[in-house]
Amino acid sequence: MAIIQSMCTSFKQEVMQGVHNLNAVGGDTFKLALYTSDAVLTPATTIYSSLNEVPASGTYVAGGGVLTNGGVLSSLTTAYAGFLDISFTSASITAFGALIYNSSRGNKAVAVINFGANKTSLNSTFTVRFPPYNATSAIIRID
Repeated sequence: MAIIQSMCTSFKQEVMQGVHNLNAVGGDTFKLALYTSDAVLTPATTIYSSLNEVPASGTYVAGGGVLTNGGVLSSLTTAYAGFLDISFTSASITAFGALIYNSSRGNKAVAVINFGANKTSLNSTFTVRFPPYNATSAIIRID
């Protein structure tokens, strides 16, 4: 199977159409769901699916967790948005990747994250760390 790290093509189009509101205050709700290595998540992914999502454990539930949005900023020629790290406690999880999706807009896919290998927690905290929130590293960037 394949988890290909990318910003989803449908998200790029929907941003241009004004579908997603990435404002930190009054914006849409974005979530992160974790997936096993059997999942197929690619740039063509358009919507959240529970197929091959990791099972609920600890504070991780089906559909994942709500992300804390840092809002939209810009620097010179780049606009960017991002999220704070997210943790699931008391969880036994093995995940190969994740999907960020917009639960306010019909669970539309935003971005696919590939961890590069299975990441595991055993009745402990499973944390997804996001890149620095700036014009060169933020998880969502338009140059």
